[in-house]
Amino acid sequence: MIRNAMKFALTVLLATSVLNCTKQAATPAAPPGGGSSTPPTGKLSFVFIPKNTGNPYFDSIDTGLRKATSEMGATYQTGNGPDSADAAKQIKVINDQVQTGVNVLVLSPDSADALNNTLDAARAKGVKVITADADLVGNESHRDAFLMSTDFDQVGPSQVELLGSMINYTGDFAILSATTDATNQNYWIAGMKDVLGKNPKYAKMNLVTTVYGNDDPQKSRTEADGLLSRYPTLKGILCPTSVGVEQAAKAVQDKGVYPGGANATNGGVVVTGLGTPNQMKGYIKQGIISAVALWDPANMGYIAGYLGKGLVDGSIVAGEGKTFTVPGKGTFTFLKDNKVVAGPPLVFTKDNIDQYNF
Repeated sequence: MIRNAMKFALTVLLATSVLNCTKQAATPAAPPGGGSSTPPTGKLSFVFIPKNTGNPYFDSIDTGLRKATSEMGATYQTGNGPDSADAAKQIKVINDQVQTGVNVLVLSPDSADALNNTLDAARAKGVKVITADADLVGNESHRDAFLMSTDFDQVGPSQVELLGSMINYTGDFAILSATTDATNQNYWIAGMKDVLGKNPKYAKMNLVTTVYGNDDPQKSRTEADGLLSRYPTLKGILCPTSVGVEQAAKAVQDKGVYPGGANATNGGVVVTGLGTPNQMKGYIKQGIISAVALWDPANMGYIAGYLGKGLVDGSIVAGEGKTFTVPGKGTFTFLKDNKVVAGPPLVFTKDNIDQYNF
């Protein structure tokens, strides 16, 4: 699940703010169709519609949004997503919720374009539409704002820093990626190579090779085992994919070459990368690896709550370069096409990993 969320989120970034290859959509002064944007009287009503129900990742977004709406005394509806990731099913859920008089719709869309007419009709009735985690790529004018999980420009450099801090910024390491044509992986790897070449802090870190596990567990394990065999001086394996990081962790565990392992030499082989806390919790608690990174979906939900309230009552005005604040979270800036970065990648260690459930 999470690798698909990451791939889709990066597609959003590459298609818009990073490569600047998409024309900026004008921010409508009022909902399309002439609907009123006047703040409603009484309690605000929020709904979160995920891509599908029963997914711990979206449950975490729900947790953050529930907390925010509770703090502001708003009405909140949840559990309204389709039972499978299906745009037609999601359209029905959206229409049903609009009929209830919801004021703010927080949505992780199942399609970049199939929802356009449905969302236009909702906004014509004054509903504020915020996409979260995934966006309407190329159709940004059909929603009010998009909350990006993190700044994907920072993923590659932050991964190098995470590994570097574990190997004392010295030694050979390899990258275990997904597929050779995975847009997100290639973008992050380019960022890694760029910071390795430009920042003297990493001058003693040597990238020996990049291998591809195709986001398949068996293939990823085979590639991890191959790295351990071919590079006896290897100090680390960096895996910007959740499948890869788990399989690399299994490889160093089974061979006993992790730091502190029975067969470890020269300090052992460090494994880190991008992975979910539920997936990597066992390895971290056993000391096979010490940390992985990702982003906190609950943070997106919380920010979405206060952003939605502000858009409705007029205290927040969307537009490139404009800012808004969220209690306890700080100040956020609207980027091109009203995109908002929720926060930096989050590092999970044995000290905090039990706080997260996705």
